[in-house]
Amino acid sequence: MAEEARGDAKVIPIGTGGRPGRGSGSARPSSAARNLAPAAKKPAARKSPKPAAKKSAGKSTEKAAEAAETPTVHAAAEPTDGEAPREQPSTEQTTAEPRTGIPVGDWLSALQGAALEVFGDDWERRLAELMAFVRRRLEGDYEVDDYGFDRELTERFFMAALRPVAEKWFRLEVRGLENIPAEGGALVVSNHSGTVPLDGLMTMLTVHDHTGRFLRPLGADLVFKLPVVSSLARKGGATLACVEDAERMLSGGDLVGVWPEGFKGIGKPFSERYKLQRFGRGGFVSAALRTGVPIIPLSVVGAEEIYPLVGNVPSLARLLGVPYIPITPFFPWLGPLGLVPLPSKWILEFGEPIRTDSYDAAEAEDPMLVFNVTDQVRETIQHTLFDLLRDRDGVFSK
Repeated sequence: MAEEARGDAKVIPIGTGGRPGRGSGSARPSSAARNLAPAAKKPAARKSPKPAAKKSAGKSTEKAAEAAETPTVHAAAEPTDGEAPREQPSTEQTTAEPRTGIPVGDWLSALQGAALEVFGDDWERRLAELMAFVRRRLEGDYEVDDYGFDRELTERFFMAALRPVAEKWFRLEVRGLENIPAEGGALVVSNHSGTVPLDGLMTMLTVHDHTGRFLRPLGADLVFKLPVVSSLARKGGATLACVEDAERMLSGGDLVGVWPEGFKGIGKPFSERYKLQRFGRGGFVSAALRTGVPIIPLSVVGAEEIYPLVGNVPSLARLLGVPYIPITPFFPWLGPLGLVPLPSKWILEFGEPIRTDSYDAAEAEDPMLVFNVTDQVRETIQHTLFDLLRDRDGVFSK
């Protein structure tokens, strides 16, 4: 059979080699398709075999057919006296729309499950404590000492934030905890390294978690010139590294920490790792001699590898007023990702205390005595570092 054209559509009979499923390419249906649509929806009415008797009868038949096709709408019945009007059911079926959103009960169950995961079985008590803590902070109902140290904030926020880093990332191993006195003043002297002074924070956390005491660090001037860091350092227990504050805290029975290498220690190249720099003029030794407190040498292995310092930009550092601008194998090349410290294995060893109570307070003015004690502390830390490096299985070992 030949192709028959109807309007602007082509009817391709079966078996003529036409390709089924192909249209004209237009998103709008053709006129022929539109004409075929009503026929597809309802069958054509059959013609009655009986001829119409009268013209009026034919008109009435057409009206009846139109009435049959038109949906019947029932009017509401007229109410009788004393009877409320009755509504007739609508011919159109109303479909209920699906409800959207999450029920309140599901939200409460999700929050309860999250609280159980975060706080454990006693999540209600711990959540109540957290809300009470927030309320006290907002109302100003908390105490700080003369140096700005906020004990509650340090223990419940700073220490809690540092603990996963120490346990999971750096995997701290601590030795010689018995050398830290349970009470009374003492001076902890440690090596300094790592480009960023994370070793001070890890030492504070270690002392608190294993002894229950707070280590009060002595910070450099730059720390207290930075807008946000200065406030956090004060609230965390740090104070300016001056002899007057050190002596006052040691006399009050505090555990004080000092890193005599300063920026020379944390900013030294990676090629000079674990080689102690000069310990300054021995001001920390003078403070210990005047107060008669023991000096506890601390050796930290592992901090040198978190940010391997391979370069520096001195001109930019002088322009910004900072000791150095570090360049590591990952920073600034990887951007913010280069600020993530490498997960090196850390070992902290507290050495035997060096007693100073046998000296008179006036001997703190003797420069030779101060130099000898300073050199003794430095040599103790250096030899311990070498021993720990030999005992360590690897930089990133478990």
